[in-house]
Amino acid sequence: MYFDFDYYWQVVRHVWGLKGWRGRNNMLLRLLVITPVLLVINSLCFLLDYVLFPALWRQQVRQPVFIVGHARSGTTLMHRLMTADGDKFSYFLYWEMFFPSLLQKKIIRGLGWIDQQLLGGPIKRALVRWDNKTFGPYRHMHHMSLWNSEEDQFAMQAAFVTQQWSLDIPLMDKLDIFHVDQMLHKRQRWLRHYKELVKRQLLLNGGDKIHLSKNPVMSGWVESIIETFPDARIVVMMRDPKQCIPSVLKLVESTWKGKRWSKAQYQLSLDALQAISFDTFKLPRKVLADHPQTPQCVVDYRQLTSDPKSCVESVYAALNIELSASFDRYLTAQAEKEKSHHSKFEYSLGEYDLDEQLIEQELAEFYPIYQWPREHETVDEE
Repeated sequence: MYFDFDYYWQVVRHVWGLKGWRGRNNMLLRLLVITPVLLVINSLCFLLDYVLFPALWRQQVRQPVFIVGHARSGTTLMHRLMTADGDKFSYFLYWEMFFPSLLQKKIIRGLGWIDQQLLGGPIKRALVRWDNKTFGPYRHMHHMSLWNSEEDQFAMQAAFVTQQWSLDIPLMDKLDIFHVDQMLHKRQRWLRHYKELVKRQLLLNGGDKIHLSKNPVMSGWVESIIETFPDARIVVMMRDPKQCIPSVLKLVESTWKGKRWSKAQYQLSLDALQAISFDTFKLPRKVLADHPQTPQCVVDYRQLTSDPKSCVESVYAALNIELSASFDRYLTAQAEKEKSHHSKFEYSLGEYDLDEQLIEQELAEFYPIYQWPREHETVDEE
């Protein structure tokens, strides 16, 4: 199993140098004891997958669908609408991302069956209570649960390729997992491992489905995705950057504040996240323009929330995916419910010294395309 020792040692050295941080000892325990133990276990199970499940040698990844775009631009809503399409798609549930091996997932599913069918479900009930306690307070920002579909880039955390370390410790200015297309020394190894994870997930879910992914982080991976999966299909979500950029900045900043990092300690990481936000808009458009043969479509967040049924239908048409009668009925039933999709998570551009003119300047090419309101237009209306 692949493991990024380069990033691992960077984090170890950084944490070792945080002499005054009271979380240092616990973090070093995770890094120097727990992580190596998990690496040995995961690697062994990863190897056994090909021994115990010979079908894995023949498993193919055919025409996967990748939903990219800035976080809070509707990637989750689009993904969860499509995951409701019967048994067409395969995708990662959040709990599955902690276990990279097919063997591990099979064992856990088996234990879950025993718990439910033979014991009456006490373990599941305990997990539900933990799930509600852990994720419940934050579901107004992002609805997370162990049993929800999630960003499958999280599945690479066992390989130490994850943004989680940068959320625990402000490291976004040091560890870049976004600009993969520009990392010639890493991209092939990362994407080779990612493909192995997808193959295992497909086989777990029957082997004959379409892998469906949603990953804001993978907005910087589009070239690598097309290189690794030549028949990939790409959906790009698009939303007014003045709405989604500050929303993400506040979400991440709230995480750092909750872990008692000061503004001075995370400012460089916040600046790096701001720069990544602009690239999240720019890079998919540039790459897909260079690959017109790749099935692709761009979804306007306003259309998704105002008319989700026709929006999903247009995505299916662009990607040449058959729309079943049962899924069409589901979309009709969901239409009114999804029109009210909104977040209670409040944000303000002013909180980040990020003025509207900077956003308009950085993303000027998008404004005439999507007719997003500009600062001077807002002033004129007032």
